[in-house]
Amino acid sequence: MIRRLFLVSSALAIGGCLAACSDSSKTPAAGAAQQAAAVGVIKMTKGDFPITTILPGRAEAFQTADIRPQVSGLITDVAFREGGEVKKGDLLYQIEDAPYLATVAEARAAIAKAEASVPSAQSNFDRYQRLVGSGATQIEFETARTNLLQAQAEVESAKAALSSAEIDLGHTKIVAPFDGVIDQTAYNVGNVVAANQTTALTTVRQLDPAYILLTESSTNLLRLRNAIATGEIKGNAGNGAFRLLLENGKEYDQKGTLDMSKSVVSETTGTFTIRVRFPNPERVILPGMYVRATLELGSESGYALPQLATSRNANGELTAQFVSADGKVENRIFESSSPSNNAWLVTDGIKDGDQLIVSGLQSITAGMPVKPTEMKINDKGIVVPLQQPAAGDAQKPAAK
Repeated sequence: MIRRLFLVSSALAIGGCLAACSDSSKTPAAGAAQQAAAVGVIKMTKGDFPITTILPGRAEAFQTADIRPQVSGLITDVAFREGGEVKKGDLLYQIEDAPYLATVAEARAAIAKAEASVPSAQSNFDRYQRLVGSGATQIEFETARTNLLQAQAEVESAKAALSSAEIDLGHTKIVAPFDGVIDQTAYNVGNVVAANQTTALTTVRQLDPAYILLTESSTNLLRLRNAIATGEIKGNAGNGAFRLLLENGKEYDQKGTLDMSKSVVSETTGTFTIRVRFPNPERVILPGMYVRATLELGSESGYALPQLATSRNANGELTAQFVSADGKVENRIFESSSPSNNAWLVTDGIKDGDQLIVSGLQSITAGMPVKPTEMKINDKGIVVPLQQPAAGDAQKPAAK
């Protein structure tokens, strides 16, 4: 029993010594100053920045034509390459023209026949006109005049039939209505087609220029008009140039102009449609593409916070990290902001010279001391040092 008590008391004594040693080893670290984290910053400067809005949209062809035959017959030639480009007037389909050539010849013969009867009717009319009242009755004169008019009318009717036959003959050649890109064909050589059939032979689309159909809510439109009227925003809605962001995330190198906007708001969605015209010489924009368009609506004076340096809190408010006067992280909340290209434009809560943290955000928290290095954001949206080291300096060995 005495031995067991001795062992327990010995174990407690050893444990106490170890705890004391552990506490003594932690004390110096706990009292040490927190190490400053390295962050990249940009200095805020007030200026006039564009107010932009981003609208979703869908691409459409400038012109679209479903090609259908205007006469019936057998297709004898398909003269285009499917998916290729065609010019206005290029032959697309040839319909067998022999029956229509025969109709034209028949119409010409009918004209000759009708014209042959006119001189006789004219001579008879002239004779009765001279003899009326002195050997010819009024009835005979009226009959001669009627016969002449009928002969002349038959000539005109035959000429009209010839014109119709020539039109039908011309329709045996189906040509491109405008410059564009042609779809695949639904009919091939040997197929019989009917005049004005419901099924199209193919489709031609003009892709240059291209239309982008954008939608915007009526609420945003009213808010924008009010901001312009009160002078908060300088500019006029809809007069700015449109820039396009393609499906791959890249910005299109051509600017668009407003072509049309509907004056009626949809009763089901509460939106109105804007149609924008973009040059498309390289056929980059294709019908059916979903895109986003940025429209510069005007300008406003304030501070531009790059989107990469901002976030939203649980209430949806814009937040950003700044370096305070004592060199610590300061979290600021902005109740109102406006989109400005790849930044958020704010008017309150910032002054000239404030340092916005743009890199190293993942390793800092509010109140943490930081060591700022001035940076800049290049054209590609990447944070880089404000002054790049010279090439010669980069090759120098470190001093020992």
